[in-house]
Amino acid sequence: MTAPKTVNLKTLSQALGLSQTTVSRALNGFPEVSEKTRARVVEAAKRLNYRPSPSAASLATGKSRLIGHVVSLSEHIMINPHFADFIAGAGEVYAQSGYDILLRLAPLSEQERIYVNLAQDQRVDGVVVHGPLTGDSRIGILNGLGLPFVVHGRCDDVGEDYSWMDVNNRRAFHRATRFLIELGHRRIALVNGLEAMNFAHRRRQGYDLALEEAGIAPDPALLFSADMVEPYGYNATREMMALADPPTAIVVASVLPAIGITRALADLGLRPGEDVSIITFDDCLSFLQAGYRGGARDIPYFTSMRSSIRDAGKRVAQMLLERIDNPSASPEHELWEADFVIGQTTAPPRQG
Repeated sequence: MTAPKTVNLKTLSQALGLSQTTVSRALNGFPEVSEKTRARVVEAAKRLNYRPSPSAASLATGKSRLIGHVVSLSEHIMINPHFADFIAGAGEVYAQSGYDILLRLAPLSEQERIYVNLAQDQRVDGVVVHGPLTGDSRIGILNGLGLPFVVHGRCDDVGEDYSWMDVNNRRAFHRATRFLIELGHRRIALVNGLEAMNFAHRRRQGYDLALEEAGIAPDPALLFSADMVEPYGYNATREMMALADPPTAIVVASVLPAIGITRALADLGLRPGEDVSIITFDDCLSFLQAGYRGGARDIPYFTSMRSSIRDAGKRVAQMLLERIDNPSASPEHELWEADFVIGQTTAPPRQG
């Protein structure tokens, strides 16, 4: 199949009988162009399959039309299916607005320098900050540079105001742990993400608070913090189930280690829900659909706190584009609540 022929700015201008400057200004939203002329230009651009030159568009608007994503290059953070789904959602919004993505991989120690270089070279119109730490120094650097940015997540104790979008991780894990306590569980393990990361730190706070409210002392033997991958869940579960007093329930930070937990339980001849309850945080990853058809409706396998990371990517991208268009606007703060979904992996503890 032959691709439709495209035209450049010169050809489009000749077809309309207008100067290239007028056509460019009409397509890029300059206010001095009348709405009648703008509508005529836009209609002709669509009909003739006009495709702007990226360099020409940059010169006309003063924008690079690039969004920076600086991603940690290490074994434990962000280059994983969660990031893939996030960037798919963000990329959809960028494409609709004529932006592309500039992806940089770097250790956390080098990211501040990269932000400075991106701002000085005017390579990007804005950036998304991933994997915020508690007290993250990147926030102050970006505020000082004046480069529009939005944080996916948020930081504590940075002494700065900034735009962020986050899930209420503390409340989600408080609710999950309290649900297990109400079912009768007292030996509840936490298989968390890396607690230097702010989201995991908040999840630990929610878990601890629920135990404290119930008068249950946390047992260090039931607390785990590591990269959220399948083998981590498997190894942590084998270690816990070998204890003299193993857990009857597990709260887990991601569906990936939750799969490892179910594998470990199967190796031990135990069944999720019946023998050991599991509640996981489910990012609704595109390649993992945790439900199956049961009767007239879908019944999820895992009981979970559910929030779409792809939708989060879309929203963060929208917030960033709004900041690029209006950099003097007050910072935005958006906190989502996770849905609590009852599945098949929770039940009261077995007696005896």
